[in-house]
Amino acid sequence: MVAGFFAGTIHGLANLAIVEPYLDEAIGIENQNLFASGEEDDTVQFQVEYESYRIWQKGGQVLAGAILGTSIGALFGIVFALSRKILPGNHHVKKALVLSGIMWFTIYLIPFLKYPANPPTVGDPDTVVLRAILYLSFIAISGFGAVGFYQLFKRLEKSKRIVALIGYGVFISAAFLLMPENPDEVTAPLDLVNGFRATSVIAVSIFWISVGIILGAFWQKYNPDKQIQTNTTSKF
Repeated sequence: MVAGFFAGTIHGLANLAIVEPYLDEAIGIENQNLFASGEEDDTVQFQVEYESYRIWQKGGQVLAGAILGTSIGALFGIVFALSRKILPGNHHVKKALVLSGIMWFTIYLIPFLKYPANPPTVGDPDTVVLRAILYLSFIAISGFGAVGFYQLFKRLEKSKRIVALIGYGVFISAAFLLMPENPDEVTAPLDLVNGFRATSVIAVSIFWISVGIILGAFWQKYNPDKQIQTNTTSKF
């Protein structure tokens, strides 16, 4: 959880540095559309309230990143504790980075490729629930599929473990093709959309790299599994 907290904080700061400029641009386009449609007036009061809200939103982003990172870090720690013996590498940092790479790929990159992140100007408000359901469903499909094929991977002989990897590839490819497409058309400038997506990938990748390094370093330093064995032995 501590590793997740620190990694989440780093992620929040990365978002502030590289993603927020695209959000500012996207929200600026939204505001101009509101002014053009007559839904809002471009007044001093509107700008003051908007700036105040964005300052609060940006500040809260770091805290939100830390909270989300803590929850993901807890999940990551549990998975690492259960799988570290089978992960390649002779150092816990290397093992943790391998696991973080696998989780980044299965529960982030693959769903992202199917349903890439969009800035605020993209998307019909009426479809937001549908889009969220599709995205979360694909995360679940990819994540649980990876867990299932990991169980198969453990049970196979080393020479046959490639079968589990191929099986997951076939499974997730079929899911990728069968899942519905994003219902919203991209109408925002492509430079804005592509820049937002690219920086989002970078920021999330920074989180997974950070949580792998930090948790691996903690595990290497404190070696909790060895301490548990020592405490158990001392009782007898």
